Amino acid sequence: MFSILFWVYLLNAVLIINHEIESAYWKEWELFKLPGKITGFLIIHFPVLAFILLGSTLIYMQNTYGYIMSVLLALGGLFAFSAHMYFIKKGRPEFKLPISIIILVIILIISWVQLALSIYKLAV
Repeated sequence: MFSILFWVYLLNAVLIINHEIESAYWKEWELFKLPGKITGFLIIHFPVLAFILLGSTLIYMQNTYGYIMSVLLALGGLFAFSAHMYFIKKGRPEFKLPISIIILVIILIISWVQLALSIYKLAV
């Protein structure tokens, strides 16, 4: 049976993956000074995407490890919002499109909801 956490996780995963697609457009590896340019960026995303997809499966199965992965995804969403707002406030031109800001703000809101639901599931 699907839980509310499953749908919140899925929504946040879609938003974060969409943000990561945009990150390739903005060459985020330069923003965060990651090695390997696009090749390194893509290699990093193999385990990240696998983690996100596995997490959704484990949440669906109502597995404790899924709840832990959900906490980590929510924290990743909070980090994404915070880091990008930091760079925007420093005057960086990346991620200033209205759709970019909308995605980041929704990630912030959904990540807080997801974090609360995940912690609750771990506590009961």
